[in-house]
Amino acid sequence: MATLTVWFDGQCPLCRREIALMQRLDKRGSIDFVDVAAEATDCPIDRDALLARFHAQEDGVMLSGAAAFAAMWRAIPLLRPLGLLARNRFALAALERLYRQFLKIRPKLQRLARRAA
Repeated sequence: MATLTVWFDGQCPLCRREIALMQRLDKRGSIDFVDVAAEATDCPIDRDALLARFHAQEDGVMLSGAAAFAAMWRAIPLLRPLGLLARNRFALAALERLYRQFLKIRPKLQRLARRAA
């Protein structure tokens, strides 16, 4: 049974690749991966908000951005040390700054990934 829910954009080639990797690493099946782009998906918050940033729900708490990635990493034994490191507020703040920079270039990277596919 999944203990963490992760929402992702199944129409984004970058997201699909990353989630595919995370699914392979999640050998215990502790993460419930939900494709927000699927029409039948029940969204806990606004669908556009879910598509704009990475979201996860850990222990009933909705997380977004770097905090959501850290929760996902904690659920995967191989990545757990990174997720635990992100519990430090300074490390999490640095990861969030990097994530916000990534969001600025994400559209260009998506276009490049679509062309390469």
